[in-house]
Amino acid sequence: MAFASIVFENPKTGLMKEAPVGFSWTVFFFGFISPLFRGDWKWSLIILLCQFATLGISNFYFMFKYNKLYIKDLVYSGYKAKSITKYDINFASMRIGFKIPQLT
Repeated sequence: MAFASIVFENPKTGLMKEAPVGFSWTVFFFGFISPLFRGDWKWSLIILLCQFATLGISNFYFMFKYNKLYIKDLVYSGYKAKSITKYDINFASMRIGFKIPQLT
Protein backbone atom coordinates (compact mmCIF):
# COMPACT_ATOMS: atom_id res chain seq x y z
CA MET A 1 0.00 0.00 0.00
CA ALA A 2 1.24 3.48 -0.72
CA PHE A 3 2.38 4.70 2.67
CA ALA A 4 3.03 8.32 1.68
CA SER A 5 2.67 10.78 -1.19
CA ILE A 6 5.40 13.09 -2.38
CA VAL A 7 4.61 16.37 -4.10
CA PHE A 8 7.21 17.10 -6.77
CA GLU A 9 7.87 20.44 -8.46
CA ASN A 10 9.94 21.12 -11.54
CA PRO A 11 12.04 24.20 -10.65
CA LYS A 12 12.39 25.21 -14.30
CA THR A 13 8.73 25.05 -15.32
CA GLY A 14 6.89 25.25 -12.00
CA LEU A 15 4.80 22.15 -12.82
CA MET A 16 3.78 20.06 -9.83
CA LYS A 17 3.02 16.34 -9.69
CA GLU A 18 2.05 14.05 -6.84
CA ALA A 19 3.53 10.56 -6.60
CA PRO A 20 2.55 7.87 -4.10
CA VAL A 21 5.29 5.80 -2.47
CA GLY A 22 4.83 2.05 -2.08
CA PHE A 23 2.32 -0.47 -3.42
CA SER A 24 0.23 0.73 -6.38
CA TRP A 25 -3.42 -0.17 -5.89
CA THR A 26 -4.34 1.62 -9.11
CA VAL A 27 -2.03 -0.60 -11.17
CA PHE A 28 -3.42 -3.61 -9.30
CA PHE A 29 -6.99 -2.77 -10.29
CA PHE A 30 -6.57 -0.92 -13.59
CA GLY A 31 -3.22 -2.06 -15.03
CA PHE A 32 -1.85 0.11 -17.84
CA ILE A 33 -4.66 2.67 -17.47
CA SER A 34 -3.19 4.03 -14.22
CA PRO A 35 -0.05 5.49 -15.87
CA LEU A 36 -2.28 7.04 -18.55
CA PHE A 37 -4.07 9.14 -15.92
CA ARG A 38 -0.70 10.37 -14.67
CA GLY A 39 0.43 11.26 -18.19
CA ASP A 40 3.12 8.59 -18.10
CA TRP A 41 2.85 7.29 -21.66
CA LYS A 42 6.13 5.35 -21.59
CA TRP A 43 5.22 3.10 -18.66
CA SER A 44 1.64 2.77 -19.82
CA LEU A 45 2.84 1.30 -23.10
CA ILE A 46 5.42 -0.93 -21.40
CA ILE A 47 2.85 -2.28 -18.92
CA LEU A 48 0.32 -2.84 -21.73
CA LEU A 49 2.82 -4.79 -23.83
CA CYS A 50 3.95 -6.86 -20.84
CA GLN A 51 0.35 -7.60 -19.85
CA PHE A 52 -0.40 -8.70 -23.39
CA ALA A 53 2.72 -10.89 -23.62
CA THR A 54 2.21 -12.55 -20.23
CA LEU A 55 -1.60 -12.67 -20.25
CA GLY A 56 -1.73 -10.25 -17.31
CA ILE A 57 0.71 -12.01 -15.01
CA SER A 58 3.24 -9.16 -15.27
CA ASN A 59 0.72 -6.98 -13.45
CA PHE A 60 1.83 -8.66 -10.21
CA TYR A 61 5.33 -7.24 -10.76
CA PHE A 62 4.23 -3.75 -11.77
CA MET A 63 1.84 -3.26 -8.85
CA PHE A 64 4.85 -3.46 -6.52
CA LYS A 65 7.30 -1.50 -8.71
CA TYR A 66 5.38 1.11 -10.70
CA ASN A 67 5.33 3.91 -8.09
CA LYS A 68 9.10 3.61 -7.68
CA LEU A 69 9.59 3.72 -11.46
CA TYR A 70 7.34 6.77 -11.72
CA ILE A 71 9.25 8.62 -9.00
CA LYS A 72 12.56 7.72 -10.62
CA ASP A 73 11.36 9.12 -13.97
CA LEU A 74 10.20 12.34 -12.27
CA VAL A 75 13.58 12.80 -10.59
CA TYR A 76 15.45 12.17 -13.85
CA SER A 77 13.18 14.72 -15.54
CA GLY A 78 14.33 17.39 -13.11
CA TYR A 79 11.54 17.32 -10.55
CA LYS A 80 12.41 17.86 -6.89
CA ALA A 81 10.44 16.97 -3.79
CA LYS A 82 8.49 19.87 -2.33
CA SER A 83 6.64 18.07 0.47
CA ILE A 84 5.67 14.63 1.69
CA THR A 85 2.72 13.29 3.68
CA LYS A 86 3.03 11.19 6.84
CA TYR A 87 6.81 10.54 6.81
CA ASP A 88 9.98 12.47 6.04
CA ILE A 89 11.76 12.46 2.70
CA ASN A 90 14.78 10.56 4.04
CA PHE A 91 12.59 7.63 5.08
CA ALA A 92 10.92 7.58 1.66
CA SER A 93 14.34 7.73 -0.03
CA MET A 94 15.46 4.76 2.01
CA ARG A 95 12.33 2.76 1.10
CA ILE A 96 12.68 3.58 -2.61
CA GLY A 97 16.40 2.90 -2.73
CA PHE A 98 17.75 6.17 -4.10
CA LYS A 99 18.15 9.78 -2.97
CA ILE A 100 15.21 12.05 -3.71
CA PRO A 101 16.37 15.63 -4.33
CA GLN A 102 14.54 18.37 -2.44
CA LEU A 103 13.72 21.95 -3.29
CA THR A 104 15.79 24.39 -1.29
